[in-house]
Order: sequence, then structure tokens, then C-alpha cells
Amino acid sequence: MFETHEQHVWMRGEVPPAKVRYDEETRIHHVYGYDDALAVMMDPATFSSNSQRLMPTKFKFATELTDGNMVRLDPPEHTQLRSIVNRGFTPRMIDNLDGRIESLTHELLDEAEDGDRMDLVEALAYPLPVIVIAEMLGVPGSDRVWFKQLMTKHLNSDKDALEDVAAAMEQRVADIQQLRAYLAEHTAERRRTPREDLLTALVQAEVDGDRLTDAQVVNFANLLLIAGHVTTASMLANTVLALDINPVQAKRIREDRELVPGAIEESLRMYPPFQRIIRATMVDTELSGHKIPKDRLVSVWIGAANREERIFADPHSFDPTRDYKLHLSWGHGVHFCLGTPLSRLEGRIAQNILFDRYPELRTDPERPPVSQPSPDFTGLQSLPVILR
Repeated sequence: MFETHEQHVWMRGEVPPAKVRYDEETRIHHVYGYDDALAVMMDPATFSSNSQRLMPTKFKFATELTDGNMVRLDPPEHTQLRSIVNRGFTPRMIDNLDGRIESLTHELLDEAEDGDRMDLVEALAYPLPVIVIAEMLGVPGSDRVWFKQLMTKHLNSDKDALEDVAAAMEQRVADIQQLRAYLAEHTAERRRTPREDLLTALVQAEVDGDRLTDAQVVNFANLLLIAGHVTTASMLANTVLALDINPVQAKRIREDRELVPGAIEESLRMYPPFQRIIRATMVDTELSGHKIPKDRLVSVWIGAANREERIFADPHSFDPTRDYKLHLSWGHGVHFCLGTPLSRLEGRIAQNILFDRYPELRTDPERPPVSQPSPDFTGLQSLPVILR
């Protein structure tokens, strides 16, 4: 079963205490309702993605770490940068990855099989999306072990339990600087010797006639490498566990593979990899009668919005036939996840291969799954399974 953080009452079948709630201690306005969440996502002029400006100093990253980071930008800057990376995520380019994703999935499972048991996170859910996005960028997928060491520090940390937040943030910045230095080497190499890869496309791209700076290219690549695998890795493992929890639906989906895409989307709805997003108000505004002043942080809880009964009938039941366009786990508006088609493709291929290779795949009762402790994520550190 999924371990639930104490804040995630919706994952225990409970209804949040209000559509919008203000926390006096943190001065953050928490949004739980679906309509309000959608309103925030669709209005970047009121709810800015540049929340860094309102963060306490100890939580802020230096400008050099955020320049070119799309998730912290609003239109028109966001629109300009996104148009560049969209060139690497065209439907044709994604479709051409079908065979590579299939062969990688089999290779990873072949390598990991040791008798009748394996850890599905370590074997497949983590390495598959890392290798795919690394190959698209043009950096060696063989470096995935190092990537994982860096990312595991952040995904497995419980921010609420840290005794020295400042020290933790300093360590996080140091880790990001390591990754930036690594990407800077590849960026410099592409300027000297262009290749047919996404990193070269970033190096050669222009915005209003100007090339991206080295810092923008590095931060852009850093974002793609991190965001390009975290969501998919969580989605793959979460879907397998959701099917194990719902054996009747799992049998139905296994017998009717047309339901696989719907199963993946339903897993995302019920167990969104990113439980929340943070925005900053640019003007005085209001949500569900709740007044929010200018220059306040707003925490939108995607997981709660995805379980609002008015939108999703019987929201705590796993139903692969729901209208997948309604859930908010991919984001919405200008920040809708640009890697969605790739992530969906990886999920569909991997899940079908798991069905084909392991008709009796199930979780290991002797080794329960281990969840990410941070309230910001719904994911698994490990998912031990029995294959046969």
C-alpha cells in the first residue's frame, strides 16, 4: 500500500477542511479545490511561477541556478524558451523513440532478473526515463548511477524533519552545481562540435535573434534531465503498485490492453508524482471567497484537486475508463508538461512489457514498498516484486 503523509488527508479518503486555507505560521495560502487549482494554473499574470522572489533567503537559489529555468518563468519569457525545447519534443521525434524504449525496457529487465524477485524501481522505473532523456540530450546514459545519487538526496529527504534547513539547502545547491558543471562540459563540447541531439539544438537556438547563454543552456538541460525522469519514474512504479492494490481492475486491464493508457492516467490522478505546485501572487486576488493579498505564496495541492468528488465520481476508486483529460497531474495552461507524450509512451510500453513477461507479477509481502517521505512527492524509493 501507499504510505500517506499526514498532510495528505485526501489520500486517506478524507475531504480537506476547506477549498482554500491560510497558514498563519508560514503565511502560505493552501489551495485544495479543483476549480481554484485550475484557476491558479490558468492565470500566470495573477499567480506567477517566479515564487523564488518571496522565499526566505535560506530557501533561495542564486540567479545563475535559475536563469533559463522554464518552471520559474512566466510569459512571454516562458513562451520564448518553451518554443525552443518544443523542437526536440515533436510528435515525429517521440514516435521514433518507440523501438528504443521497447528494447531498453527488455534490456533493463534482463539485467535485473535474479531468480523470481527484483526491485522494480531500481530495475526499471528509475533507469528507463533517465537513459531516454539523457540520450535525447546527448549525454551518456551510462552516467545514470551518478544522476540517481544526486536526485535520491532530494527525493528522499523530509523537509519538515530537517534540523538545519540552511545547511540542507547549501548541500542541495552544491549538488546542483556538480550537475551544472557536468552539463557545462557537454555544452562547451557542442559549441565546438555540434551533434544531432537536443543539447546541440539548445546551443544553436535563438530567442529574438540572440543565442542562449551558457547558463541558460545548462539550466535548461538540467531541468530536462531532472524533470524528464522524476515524473515518469514515479508514474511507472506507482502504476504497478496501484494495479497490485486493485487486482480486479488489473485483471481487466491485462486482458484488454486498450485500457493500459487509461490505467496510467488513473494512477497519475490518484497518486500524482508532484503533490503540489507553488505560485506567487502578483496582485490582490480571491479564490472561493478567500482573499489573498499581493506578494503571497500559494500552494496548490494537485493531489487534493484530483480527488474532488464533484469532478471525479467515486474519486478514491481506481477506474481506468475515466476522462483522463480532467486530472491535473500533468499541470495545466502554459506550464502543461511538455514531456507528457514521451512519458505516456514510456509508461504504455513498459506496462505492456511487464504484463507480457510476468503474468503473475505482484508485490513481495515480505518486503513492503518504501515511499518517498517528502510531502511534496508521491513516489517510491523501492518496490520489491515477485515475478513468477
